[in-house]
Amino acid sequence: MKFDSYSTEGFYDEMFEADGTPRASAQALVDKIHSLDGGNLARRQSSAEQTLLNLGITFNVYGDSAGVEKIFPFDILPRIVSYGDWLHVQSGLQQRIKALNLFINDLYHDQRIVRDGVIPEFVISSSKGFLKPCVGVEPPQGVWCHITGTDLVRDGAGVIQVLEDNLRCPSGVSYVLENRQVMKRTFPELFNDLAVQSVDQYPAQLLGMLESLSNKTDPTVVVLTPGVYNSAYFEHSFLARQMGVELVEGRDLVVVNGFVNMRTTKGFRRVDVIYRRIDDDFLDPLAFRADSMLGVPGLMDAYRNGNVALANAPGTGVADDKVVYAYVPRIIKYYLSEEPILPNVPTYICWDDKEREYVLENINHLVVKAANESGGYGMLIGPHATSEECETFRRLVRENPRNYIAQPTLALSRVPTIVGSEGDGGCFEGRHVDLRPYILYGKSGVFVLPGGLTRVALRKGSLVVNSSQGGGSKDTWVLVR
Repeated sequence: MKFDSYSTEGFYDEMFEADGTPRASAQALVDKIHSLDGGNLARRQSSAEQTLLNLGITFNVYGDSAGVEKIFPFDILPRIVSYGDWLHVQSGLQQRIKALNLFINDLYHDQRIVRDGVIPEFVISSSKGFLKPCVGVEPPQGVWCHITGTDLVRDGAGVIQVLEDNLRCPSGVSYVLENRQVMKRTFPELFNDLAVQSVDQYPAQLLGMLESLSNKTDPTVVVLTPGVYNSAYFEHSFLARQMGVELVEGRDLVVVNGFVNMRTTKGFRRVDVIYRRIDDDFLDPLAFRADSMLGVPGLMDAYRNGNVALANAPGTGVADDKVVYAYVPRIIKYYLSEEPILPNVPTYICWDDKEREYVLENINHLVVKAANESGGYGMLIGPHATSEECETFRRLVRENPRNYIAQPTLALSRVPTIVGSEGDGGCFEGRHVDLRPYILYGKSGVFVLPGGLTRVALRKGSLVVNSSQGGGSKDTWVLVR
């Protein structure tokens, strides 16, 4: 399997220049692929898939009649990120997270940004992510967004842009760590030829950040999961195991005398820090949804009184609202007095009369998104939609304009991906990708894991990379120099 017939087809390609010449950062990888004997790459791809199967690296798809548990598709050809590109991404993410943290803290206290007219009050008050029980809360070190997964895309001109912020319960980092282990076994020689930055430190960095949220010398940290039927349960158990902490469900915890305790065979044990993988609404039935069977009654009172730390802090979801996303460039300028290093994708706000009319008239050329949906749900890709689907979204936008934004259909960058097998005429074809780096924010500052999860739209021509919509992943190699 060679790159001789590979074509960029006019898209920005992460591995090749427009004329088919390998990018400098990818030259060693291309040379290695060309040096392999016939069938060698296909065997390595098969070996990688078998390893993932044996490791049980899965995700769950809600409502899938074929069964909820699936193996996460993986393509053996890595995505290469140059050292210069990564420095740009890293500094941009650090800037963005600092500004968003200041923004969230302001919203739950003085709301200066609203009073100064930078963002309309109704945008905040109507956001599903803005939680009144969090008003006045003081999280440890003033940090709200401890773990973030920010979705990045590169457009047709090669410009890296922020597509989406994920500050509630971002998932996917377990696939980053496991993909790397699989690649080390499959292409060990390439790690000698290319100086690739390590991702192995993430569990230790995560644990250190979580422990720093407590004033105790040796705090008890737990990972709180909704349970085995959650789409990211594999990741919850994986991270707990990697950090050497307990994986618990809501029924394993109880608030006694204002403190959170974990039930053990030897009685109650006080819990100091909770890495929660439960959405805000289900955390505490006394503060949020009364019908929640997943949370811990009294948890918010214990948190509010400083008797337990939660990561991420409840209420961070207001910054995940896609309408709020449109204001992030202004948020950065307001709090940091800086120009955004990483730009947003151009965004139309449907509550604005003029912008809404443009969206309704041009909906078949745009991507329309619901403000609080994720995973590729609640979204219309106009150029690939039927006239009936476009009309349905026109109606939805008219009925609830606050709940929708629209963006131009980007020519997302592509990466060569293995299609078919060597014996069946397999070849490399370009597939669209995004990148989700993971950011930790704690007492020692902002840490960005080198690389992140490269998600691949495996269906030819598709722009939807989410695993729940048929996407897969690649290992992401950030070069040292």
